[in-house]
This record gives sequence, C-alpha cells and structure tokens, in this order.
Amino acid sequence: MEEAIRQVVLAPMNGKQISIDKVPDPTFSQKMMGEGVAIEPIEGEVVAPADGKVTLTFPTKHAIGITTNNGLEILIHIGLETVNLDGQGFEVHVSKGDQVQAGDRLVSFDLPFIKENAASIITPIIITNSNRVHEWSFSEDQEVEKGKSTLFEVKMKTINNGSSSKKAQNQKDDYAEEAKAIVEAVGGLDNIYAATHCVTRLRFALKDDEEVDQKKLDEMDIVQGTFVTGGQYQVIIGQGTVDKIYKSMVNNVGIKESSKEEVKAAGGKKQNALQRGVKTLADIFIPILPAIVTAGLLMGINNLLANEGVFFDASVVQVYPSWAGIADMINIIANTAFTFLPALIGWSAVKRFGGNPLLGIVLGLILVHPDLLNAHSYSNAVSNGDTIPTWNLFGLEIEKIGYQGQVLPVLVAAWVLAKIEIWLRRKVIDSLQLLVVAPVALLITGFLAFTLIGPVTFTIGGWITDGIVTIFEAAPIIGGMIYGAIYAPLVITGMHHTFLAVDLQLIGSTGTTFLWPILALSNIAQGAAVFAMMFALKDEKLKGLAGTSGISAWLGITEPAMFGVNLRFKYPFIAAVLGTSIAGAFITLQNVLATGIGIGGMPAFLSIVNHTWGAFFIGIAIVVIIPFLLTYFIAIRKQRTSNK
Repeated sequence: MEEAIRQVVLAPMNGKQISIDKVPDPTFSQKMMGEGVAIEPIEGEVVAPADGKVTLTFPTKHAIGITTNNGLEILIHIGLETVNLDGQGFEVHVSKGDQVQAGDRLVSFDLPFIKENAASIITPIIITNSNRVHEWSFSEDQEVEKGKSTLFEVKMKTINNGSSSKKAQNQKDDYAEEAKAIVEAVGGLDNIYAATHCVTRLRFALKDDEEVDQKKLDEMDIVQGTFVTGGQYQVIIGQGTVDKIYKSMVNNVGIKESSKEEVKAAGGKKQNALQRGVKTLADIFIPILPAIVTAGLLMGINNLLANEGVFFDASVVQVYPSWAGIADMINIIANTAFTFLPALIGWSAVKRFGGNPLLGIVLGLILVHPDLLNAHSYSNAVSNGDTIPTWNLFGLEIEKIGYQGQVLPVLVAAWVLAKIEIWLRRKVIDSLQLLVVAPVALLITGFLAFTLIGPVTFTIGGWITDGIVTIFEAAPIIGGMIYGAIYAPLVITGMHHTFLAVDLQLIGSTGTTFLWPILALSNIAQGAAVFAMMFALKDEKLKGLAGTSGISAWLGITEPAMFGVNLRFKYPFIAAVLGTSIAGAFITLQNVLATGIGIGGMPAFLSIVNHTWGAFFIGIAIVVIIPFLLTYFIAIRKQRTSNK
C-alpha cells in the first residue's frame, strides 16, 4: 500500500537559483542523475537542506549526499568538474552517518579559489531517487538564502511494507555482473589505460573510443548516460552506486585502481598534438572570454551613440552633445580589455604554463607600455616614412614598438617566462627566491620579447592576418560558406577556440573581424533548429529541454542545444549547419564586419559595424528560416513514418 508524504527542500547555500536545464554539464542539464535545481553561490558555505542523515561524503570533498527522514536522497555537487581539484579549497564538517538538521553546516569552500580553478561554481542540488517523487512544486525565487528559502517541495510515495525494498537492496549488494558488462562495453581491459570515478560517474581513459559498444551501454539499466570530454570517456551511474561499481571493477574484473590525476594524464596522452594544442588555447582563452565579450558588447553600445546613420544622419552625440561624455566613458571602459589584451592573455597563459600569473600580467603590461610606439600606429609610421624610435643595445638597433591587440607575441613570451620561472624556482634556495626568481625571469623574458620573440611573432601574425584577409577577399562566397559549414562541427571537437585567437588577431591588426559574425549566426541557427524540435516533438521532457536550450542558443550559449537535442537527432544539427553556410556566404559577400567579440546570438548586431546591419539581419533571417523549416518538416515526417 502506498501513501503520499510531503518533503520541503531548503536552499543549502546563498546565491542565485538557476534552472537545472541551464547547468553547463549534460549529466545534470539532461537530468541523467535526477530532477533538481542549481545555485550560483555568492559565499562558500553549504548547509543541510533538510533534516536527515549524511549518506555520502567523498575524499575530494566536492559533493555530499543526504537522505532525509522521509527517504528523499539529495545530492549537493559543489561546482562542476571540481573533482579534479582533489579536495583543495574544500572542508567537510560532518561525517558519513551523522544526523543533521536543516541549516547545519556541512561543507565550507574557498569560493574565489573554486571560481578560478574549476569549470564552474554552479552547484546542482539533485534528487537522485526522483522516481519516488510524483509531484513537484518549484520555488520561483531568484535569490535564495541558505537554510531559509524553499527550493522546492515534493510529494513522494512511501511503501508501508518494506520487504520488497529490502529484497531489492540485497539483490544489488554484488555488482560484479554490471561491472563486468560495463568494462566489456567500453572495449575490455585491453582498451583501458586507466579508470577512476567521481561522485556520479565512472571515468575511463580509453585507447580507442571507437571500441565502445554504445548500444550495449545504453541498454543497461544501471547506466544513466555517457559522454566524452577532456580525453575521458565518462559513464554516468549515480550517487553511491558508482562507488560500488568501481570497487567491483577493481575486485572482480581486474581494473587497476587509479587516481583522477592518472586518468586525466592518460586521457591527455591519448590526444594528438593538434588536440593538445587546441586544448591549451582553450585553457588560455576561456578564462578571459567574459572580459572580451563584455568589451565587445560595450563597444557595440558605444557604436550606437558615436556612429553616424544609426538613428539619425549624424551620430547621437552630435545631435545630443550632452551624451558625448557618457559615450566617451563607455568607449574607455569598452576598449580597456582590447587595449590591455596582452595583460589578460599573459595572466591566463603563464598560469596555464605553470608560472606565477601575476608575472604574466606584468609581462603583458610591459608589452603595451605607453613609452612604446603603439602597434596600431606602427604600420602608418612605416608607410609614411616616419622615424621609428629605437634602443641602441651595444650597437644593435631594437625598435621600441608595443604589441597592443596582438596575440602571438604574448603567448610565446608567456611560455618562455613560465619555463624560466619554473627552472629558477628549482635552482634558487628558498631564502633568495623573492629577490632572484621574478626579477631575473622578467628581465630575461623582457629582453627576449623585444629583441626576438616580438619581432618574429609580430611578423608571423601579420602573415596570418594578410593570408586570411586575402583568401576571403579573393573568394568571399566560398570562404563564408566553408567557415559557416565547419564552425559548428569545430565546436564539437573544441577546435573553435583556435579561431578566437584569429578573431583577436584580426581585430588587433585591422580593427574588425569578418569571422565572428558567422559564429553569431551559427549560434542562432542551432537555436532555430532546436526550437523547431520543440514544436515538432511530442515528448514533454524533450520539448522542455528544447525550449530552454533554444533560448540559451539565441543568447550565445549553444552547447545545451547542440549536445542535448540537435546532435542526438542529427538532422537538426545538419539543418543548422546548412543554414549557417548559406548565411555565411551571404554576409561575407556583403562585407559584414564586427568591431569586437560580443554575445554570439540575437544581441550580436550590437557588435556589427552599423552600416552593414541590413545585411546581417538578412543573415539572421536565413539562419532562422532555413534550419527551422528543414528541421520541423523532417521531424514531422519521421514521426509519421514511425507511427505507421
């Protein structure tokens, strides 16, 4: 006999509540682990969301599980990919088996450290036994307070006769068969470099992903999903059970127990040189992307005020002079990220290469010092025959030019700085490190940057810019069509991050980029395709996922749409690529340019040079209409065929 009982789940931390569909991790956004919500925390403390018992703690301290007195299983996963921090920045204040009351402190963490070193600070709060819940009531509060705000209330079923549940539990005491089946499905022992697990998933470094029997994994009741990231094949099992499966793999199947660092290293070795290079670029540019996107968006707002022909024949500041000060201030705020771009890249690159990121900032600022001839003025000075200021180093003339807006000089210099610093830290005794390491590393790198690294990479950067511009000028239709066709597939592989450096190089050298507008249209196309699926599909869960991911794509974040829906069905993804290719050819032919890298969705027009808005809006119409119609009619046809 069953009866319904109510359970209230309170916010375990202070912060902003986020829909679980918007969590940038398919394990949670696709609800593979169960239903729930997420919080973007504003301070580093987690408290109990309900009265109950601590049923899960983890050596890496990044997650904790509680079972309420009513039997509801709650998983709190602090941040995303925080398992890789191996416990750094976390402190757990309870032990497994402890009884807690709502509001009791569970975990504290260093929020700035987590924000800087993890993939995200967004924290999912998941009900891992969602099958016991038959009614949900979610709070609409955006800001939540730990131990006070209600996240959601559920009605759950309880079974008065516990014999069947005890029997089921006894049947699951031994996971030898499941462990053996999973290992066979991922290609067997011979295909596994190393294996470990986190709080929700098994993590494999495989020799060949093509050996995986995906169909066999999908048919296993115990497997809730799979995906590949960072060279690791990840099999989602669930809280608690994953630990038992892994132990059975070690004890009964012959898997060698490995640390997360060993699996991560093995996964990295499996990647080829190109993949490792792309990952390095991604590791460098992703942390500074918010500053660059913000600068691009603000430059777009400044364009509305300062450019002629937007609202009037003259500019807004010419018609309304009182707005001139506001426009000038916005321009300074917007241009700062691009003016001091080498400092941003220096910070992120030196950190990625293992050095002190503060020295990377100093290195970047050295390369744009105001006493140097601005890089943007250098070409004009050369063409006009003006005298270029120089240093005389023992008879060697070194040009005193800066590297504003340049990417390659600071990337190479940052690598050199990090390697010199690491070598010096090993060789210099601790008492002298403060006096020797940083000064010597910066001095040597600075000399090399101005005498060798800068001139060589500046020239190479110029060749790259000229080459790309020449190709697109010679055959704009073909160039736009090809880039529009390959951009979304590049996102799947992660190689699209390479073109961020190209965009920045184009902006630094020419003041604009013709590549980024195509990126913006690609995002809109993926959103249009997934919106078509929302209208065509009958599955309510998929319709909801399609709707939220479509909005996300039109605001510049395409991963939920691409990985959650479009790639799953394939034809929506292909329709979006086709639409982007056609639109890319059109806007390139019309010489649509962007002055910065803004939000790559519907608001993208703010970053587009205003006299090409008309052509860009036609491009938007193309990537909305073509992917939507193709996807919708194919989806309807497939559903009719399957119903016959």
